[in-house]
Amino acid sequence: MTVFKLFVIDDEESIRDAAQLFFGKDHEVTTFESAEAALTAMASRSPDLVLLDIGLPGMSGLEALMAIRRTDPDIKVIMITAYEDIETVVSAMRHGADDYVLKPFRMEILETSINNALEKIRLRKEIQILQESYLREHLPCFIGDSSTIQEVMDFVTAVAKSPDTPVLVSGETGTGKELIAKTIHYKSPNHAKAFVALNCAAIPEELIESELFGYEKGAFSGAGAAGKKGMIEEAAGGTLFLDEVGDLSLGAQAKLLRFLENGEYYRVGSSRKRCVNTRIVSATNRNLEEMIENSRFRRDLFHRLAVITVSVPSLNQRPEDIVPMAKFFLVEYGKKFNKPMGGFSPDAEDALRRHHWSGNVRELKNCIERAVLLGKGSELSLDDLGILGGILPPPACGPDGFSLPPLMPEGVDLGEIIASVEKAYFLEAIKISAQNASEAARHLGMNYYAFRRRREKLGL
Repeated sequence: MTVFKLFVIDDEESIRDAAQLFFGKDHEVTTFESAEAALTAMASRSPDLVLLDIGLPGMSGLEALMAIRRTDPDIKVIMITAYEDIETVVSAMRHGADDYVLKPFRMEILETSINNALEKIRLRKEIQILQESYLREHLPCFIGDSSTIQEVMDFVTAVAKSPDTPVLVSGETGTGKELIAKTIHYKSPNHAKAFVALNCAAIPEELIESELFGYEKGAFSGAGAAGKKGMIEEAAGGTLFLDEVGDLSLGAQAKLLRFLENGEYYRVGSSRKRCVNTRIVSATNRNLEEMIENSRFRRDLFHRLAVITVSVPSLNQRPEDIVPMAKFFLVEYGKKFNKPMGGFSPDAEDALRRHHWSGNVRELKNCIERAVLLGKGSELSLDDLGILGGILPPPACGPDGFSLPPLMPEGVDLGEIIASVEKAYFLEAIKISAQNASEAARHLGMNYYAFRRRREKLGL
């Protein structure tokens, strides 16, 4: 049986003693004869439920209720009143009381009220445990005890409590911006609803509006016969994550702004106004304020998207988290490839710490995946990782001067080598172009949209 913490605040000793005697056998009960004393105790330990007398000397029960709500809105509060003054009761409920009982009360009535409140607390705690379990399992980029990431996660947890406040997540490529968005969703009151992600950079400009808002049948050439819900509608009551929001066209930005202002939108080809409550979490690795100055992003939309901003630190800003995260990936890929691994050699661990992770968590994950797949021993060595404290080891040289890995007697995985080379060039192009996709595409001799599609396929 779960033991809950109960505070009883009443100036009548008989009430305090009765509550202690009746509920103290199953729960931790602490009694107070004044609201001031209870609030002082609350600063060091928070109760699950408070029984609060309305007619207290000094600070009144209603004043104490409002102070408790400011301290911790999750605390359940049951008001105790000597007479059923409808106006006072309504005021208490309006300020956040969960229930009320009348003096002199029958203990079975009070017990029912308390048990109902405690059941809600128990369910909330179970949901919280499930949410945290999901986050630990699915959000490895936030493994670690560094103060840097702990501060971010504490902030994200606070932000998540609001079910509909827009959030803008910024950070370098590969830092885990989508995982921050998922954390916000799964820690929010909307966690049971859908989380829908849309990469704005991967959708051609002429299709982005229909992807966001949906369309009616016959709205344009190729439109489905039954029409289609948009992403905003798919995420109704939940969270829509807009990745690379800086790539939205100005026309799409205007329509998104209208939705953020009043929750209203139109499907493409429809005159029927629709309304849903969908939280928007957006992300970018671009400087939106600079884009505003260059008239490529709307200032009013920026302020609507960035009601709350979360800046995700790069992996190089929290080096103490690199090895714990690498060990997590080691276990994950050991299971995937049925190759239980015992850990890293000392020089491999040292190289992990000293390597400059320009691709952040994504690069680390790819590195460990490749090392586990190709590694021969029970632990990963420096050679398995393919890094030398931040400098890639020099590969063999091909007949035309192009650097290639050596052809080993046991053979090579040509597809893996090609993908590694392609990823390396993409990462370098992205780096030297300062995250400018058009410039990176030019360096690689590709058109903009081909670059975007290939980049997404490579997971960069």
